[in-house]
Amino acid sequence: MNIIDIVFGTVFGAIMNFCYAIMGNFGWAIVLFTLLTRMILFPISLISQKNSIIMVKIKPALDDLQARYESEPSILMKEQKALFKREKYSAIKALLPLLVQIPLIVGVISVVNNPFRHLGENIYPYFFGMDMLTLPENMFVPTLAILSTIFLCVMQNKYNVISREQGFIAKWGVAIFLTVFTGWFVFVVPTGVGLFWTYSNIAGVLMLAVCNVIYNPKKYIDYENRSIKIKPTKAEKAAERECKKNEKAREKTDMQRFFSINKELVFFSEASGFYKYFEHFIDYVIENSDITVHYLTADINDQVFEMNKPQLETYFCSSHGLITTFMKMDATVVAMTLADLDIYHYKRSIVRKDIEYIYIDHGLGSCNLTLRTGALNHYDTIFCYCKDYNEEIRATESAYELPEKNLVNVGFGLLDTLIKNYENTERLDNEKPQILIAPSWQKDNILEYCLAPLLEGLFKVNADIIIRPHPEFIKRFPGKMKVIYEKYDEKINAGQLEIQTDFSSNSTVYNSDLVITDWSSIAQEFSFATKKPSLFINTPMKVMNPEWRKIDIEPMDLWLRDKIGVSLDVEELYKTRAVVQDLLKHSDEYSTAITDIMNEHLYNLGCAAEVGGVYIIERVKMKRDELMKNIMSNR
Repeated sequence: MNIIDIVFGTVFGAIMNFCYAIMGNFGWAIVLFTLLTRMILFPISLISQKNSIIMVKIKPALDDLQARYESEPSILMKEQKALFKREKYSAIKALLPLLVQIPLIVGVISVVNNPFRHLGENIYPYFFGMDMLTLPENMFVPTLAILSTIFLCVMQNKYNVISREQGFIAKWGVAIFLTVFTGWFVFVVPTGVGLFWTYSNIAGVLMLAVCNVIYNPKKYIDYENRSIKIKPTKAEKAAERECKKNEKAREKTDMQRFFSINKELVFFSEASGFYKYFEHFIDYVIENSDITVHYLTADINDQVFEMNKPQLETYFCSSHGLITTFMKMDATVVAMTLADLDIYHYKRSIVRKDIEYIYIDHGLGSCNLTLRTGALNHYDTIFCYCKDYNEEIRATESAYELPEKNLVNVGFGLLDTLIKNYENTERLDNEKPQILIAPSWQKDNILEYCLAPLLEGLFKVNADIIIRPHPEFIKRFPGKMKVIYEKYDEKINAGQLEIQTDFSSNSTVYNSDLVITDWSSIAQEFSFATKKPSLFINTPMKVMNPEWRKIDIEPMDLWLRDKIGVSLDVEELYKTRAVVQDLLKHSDEYSTAITDIMNEHLYNLGCAAEVGGVYIIERVKMKRDELMKNIMSNR
């Protein structure tokens, strides 16, 4: 007796023996056996139904996570696990029906192949003239099995909570596979197994109906108000494939060139918009030294490729290729805005250990609050823009007993550029106040969390209202943007609201009288550049570092909100009209307060490019001199 007979045959043989004793006919015994096993296993189907409803219910949240963290797989996995735990979804429960079906089929095959061992010597194996113990002698049972499979697939595609979410190809691809498999399977097993397969499919449809009555998906899932996921057209898919093909060719060429050149200074950019955080340093280095700047970007459409600057070499590398590129980095100094160096998939170089990695923040906010725990631990040098930033890093080093980093009090070059551009921009005299809503793209931003009540209050103010979504929000959540356009179509056509998605100019920002945001640092950039107030909506706070309270320094993101403007809780949005009018009325007073804060807290206003540029040039030249000394001493 083999292991299958011992494990499966004995158990299911006993059940089949009971059924045969009651029915007195092998065919009808299979019918009763199918009903009994389905009834016994019904709780598992019910558990699976409930679990499937949870999956469909959280699908929009999963889509959001995948869109937000598409370039950060380790963080995506962590967030998905947290979501599953919070919503009590289990991947194991999703597999339960399949895991149960396998031993059930194996057990039936074992019983039918060895009927006399399990049912005794006196069984009558015929059912309507067909021998249940031999291979099919005609098409009757195979046809029933195939038709029942098609019937089950059609019902599942229409009524199963998971199947109805799948696309056409996924639905009917599985249906075709199961039908073809059934057509082969029922001809290589005894007729009794084919009969069981038929009954099991019919019982499966009945169980699906019962499960949908007990746990009706419509009671748990808001099908009407679920977020829209726009599917690309065939032309868009073809264009995307062609684009990826071109990207691979471009990446191969650029990386061969990148690693064939001796590099002293490398700037790494995560996307096209990040050039503005490096531009002032790059220009200063080019104008004041012979150092070639090697600019590595993860965006094939980066604006830097359109520039024609002397001493500036540009390269493209995809996010996947960056993992090995970082490990093979062979420059003297590498500057970037990318946090979490050497924590996740982007590591320090294993080729050259003496690279000086410089971190340049791309926002006027708290590094302790908005960066993950230990995000800067593996950097050598940090460019600090204000004394609060400097103090946070030193306090973090003390709290975690870390070695001191090289902190350079540089300032914020982008702010210097914004101030200069604002002063040189011809500003319009607005007939009505211009209010700019510029939210972040983090989870629970204004557009997702409280846009309706905010606009309800703003429409009562005699003002021009502009929504300027974050570029990443537009790129990652086109479905949500479509909903916003549709919801406010009448207001847009009436000229009461404008949604601006062209980011080529900052004129909208400069000409606005008030910026409304959540936790975006655009408020600091706007208020510091224009000396006008901002309105902060207290949506759920963006906290990347769960241990931020470990250091006893209030983050700038928090105390600054009520210094350069007003912060308003979501529950207080009914006050929007009064608060906005008051901010506009006292704009001059805020101008004085904002100027005082800038002078007290910010480093090197107006000359950050020079301070940072001088440091970079000195470090490169120092390493260059050290290298020459080593070469001379080894001769």
